[in-house]
Amino acid sequence: MKQVNFGPNELGVSSVVLGCMRITEAKDPVAVIQAAVENGINFFDHADIYGQGKCEEIFAEAFAKTDYKREDMFIQSKCGIVPGKMFDFSKEHIITCVEKSLKRLNVDYLDALLLHRPDTLMEPEEVAAAFDQLESEGKVKYFGVSNQYSRQIELLQKYVRQPLVANQLQFGIMHTGMIDFGLHVNMTDSRSVDHDDGILEFSRLNDMTIQAWSPYQYGFFEGVFIGNEKFPELNKKLEEMAEKYHTTPTGIASAWILRHPANMQVIIGTMNVQRIEEIAKASDVVLSKEDWYSIYLAAGNDLP
Repeated sequence: MKQVNFGPNELGVSSVVLGCMRITEAKDPVAVIQAAVENGINFFDHADIYGQGKCEEIFAEAFAKTDYKREDMFIQSKCGIVPGKMFDFSKEHIITCVEKSLKRLNVDYLDALLLHRPDTLMEPEEVAAAFDQLESEGKVKYFGVSNQYSRQIELLQKYVRQPLVANQLQFGIMHTGMIDFGLHVNMTDSRSVDHDDGILEFSRLNDMTIQAWSPYQYGFFEGVFIGNEKFPELNKKLEEMAEKYHTTPTGIASAWILRHPANMQVIIGTMNVQRIEEIAKASDVVLSKEDWYSIYLAAGNDLP
């Protein structure tokens, strides 16, 4: 399993993250966790809103049935979304959410806590106070954000003592906006528009780990592009690359993300043991530059 540094730290974590949003659908959650660990995945991603907290509970119950040690696992959760109502980055909300997650996960601390999407009413002093309390009480080791622009991160970092080490962003073969505008510099076509505030370069400059979510989806949760007849050219290329690199199209889609030098992780949401294994093995695949660009072009992108 390919390892990456978590933010500016020398802490090595698995490049593949098991996202636990769908663990409620797993027929055997214990087998899912075991498949992940046995294939080198030591990083598990949660959020307080996944399954309205049920996902964290199921994970805890399943983990307790394994022989793994807590200190060998990297457990991350997120907070800040009040579903259907608002975003809330108040000190009280952050601390309350973390304490509830710790109870559901049956652990004493989170390895990482991310603020889940931006809160435009955020008072950064309150976030800083919450982070300081959680760190001093030993309840959270590392902090980060989710789906935030560079300026939002800079604003928050002005007040927060702890480095913000990770940002979850949607990225994959069919979500390449972070890359497109950087290739279309000084152009006037639609791909030249920066919708992401230079977040890719910002992350690299500030040693932030990008955690790519929904890496196999297209559109706004419209479906999976792998094996989808809507994308014949792309799937033909994925099949070709899978044969060349002795993996699967899904493995190639993962390797495509990990080939980028921006210190990325891939968050996978599958609860299929076989698929977990194939994706984990593909983390060691290093695509050539030519092959990486050929996949980019097959996805319908162009180069100026």
